[in-house]
Amino acid sequence: MRVVIDTNCLVASIPPKSKDFWLYLAFKSEAFTWVISNEILTEYSEILSEFYSQETSKIVIEILLAAKNVELTEAYFNYNFIVKDPDDNKFSNLAISTNAQYLVSNDKHFNIFKKIEFPPLNVVKLDKFKKILNW
Repeated sequence: MRVVIDTNCLVASIPPKSKDFWLYLAFKSEAFTWVISNEILTEYSEILSEFYSQETSKIVIEILLAAKNVELTEAYFNYNFIVKDPDDNKFSNLAISTNAQYLVSNDKHFNIFKKIEFPPLNVVKLDKFKKILNW
């Protein structure tokens, strides 16, 4: 299963005592393939540095780049459906372009995809993704 994960979910999954740490454990056990782009990696790095530290950011990015269940690719289409926060388009564009099964996000800006029939995009919240994985 190929999945694009929004930064808010990554940030929530880092502390071992977080209720969302299961995402890291599921990733580590190769329960899914994490689809990323250079643009998304840049955002991950920036936000993790701000939220945690530069060292944490470096470690997380190194783990992602070394993992065999990470697909580093680029979105070749820019649909740009999200107007209220255009920065979020990098996630939906990548998910659509790569035929990812899910985009995992707790961000309400992705609710627009409930109204769009084409191209299809399954956006799920982190808690629902946990159920999908039976984790």
